[in-house]
Amino acid sequence: MPTVAPLDLDGHVIAAAFLGDVPFFATASGAIHRLDHGQKVTEAHDGLLACVRDEANDTLITGGEDGKVQRIAADGTVTLLAEVPRKWISVVAAGPQGAVGFAEGRTARVRLADGTIKEFAETRSVEGIAFAPKGLRLGVARYNGVSLHWVAMAAQPVDLEWKGAHNGVTFSPDGRFVVTSMQENALHGWKLDTKPGAETRHMRMTGYPAKVKSLSWSVKGKWLASSGAPAAIVWPFSAKDGPMGKPPLELGTRADVMVTAVACHPAEEVVAIGYSDGMVLAARFADSREVLLRRPGKGAVTSMAWSRNGKLLAFSSEAGDCGVIDLAG
Repeated sequence: MPTVAPLDLDGHVIAAAFLGDVPFFATASGAIHRLDHGQKVTEAHDGLLACVRDEANDTLITGGEDGKVQRIAADGTVTLLAEVPRKWISVVAAGPQGAVGFAEGRTARVRLADGTIKEFAETRSVEGIAFAPKGLRLGVARYNGVSLHWVAMAAQPVDLEWKGAHNGVTFSPDGRFVVTSMQENALHGWKLDTKPGAETRHMRMTGYPAKVKSLSWSVKGKWLASSGAPAAIVWPFSAKDGPMGKPPLELGTRADVMVTAVACHPAEEVVAIGYSDGMVLAARFADSREVLLRRPGKGAVTSMAWSRNGKLLAFSSEAGDCGVIDLAG
């Protein structure tokens, strides 16, 4: 049976992540806790809004209500990457070649490794950003679609249009698809590898009872797991047209609760599923087999992250009742 090492923090915890084998927990107040031979704390922001792991150099990128974009190293050291005074940095993204993306209001920005900052103005507010896996290209989710900007070139952006409010964006690991989460309880996808002049292929993924706030690609990018329903909804993306005409898997279905967070395993076709009542399950794609990892807690699960070897799972919660699950335990 998996064992849980609990960590009780004050208030809403936005994100859990591993840097090396050390679990980190980023709180909305701006404190970042880590379990490294005891509990240690880094005061990173006066109000934290966004936190992602930068896989390229195993650090965290954070944005806050103080207008700062910070890099947090595995030893807790904080480096200021950028500052936009009196603005809330509500989204951040880590990219290739040391690039870091961040946004406030109607402006997306990319800080290059040499410290140069490029600005990309949108006509509507920027709701989500993500880097394409290859080449320095930024996807910006906004009202009525996604803008794709080549960061290093002065080219016009490619506009992928679909009516409605798009509030998050992700690229498939092979770069063939871009998918957004929408205000209207749906996902929308575009196929990017169409031939020049060919019509853009749209993918509509609907039927969610709630907004999709968590997305996770499986290890080889064949599946996209999502929250927003009483089960983890997992769409197949291995075919050339992605999930079109194919039903999703529904894993870990429970009555009267919602899935609030998903995290695909780094090596196996398995997804960790966090629920609105704090329970955490793991489910296998091949046969839907489930393993209970944590019983219900005090608050909804907000985020989960696997260690590199896939033996530990860190989770965070709205109520501050976080922890690390040892699957080998």
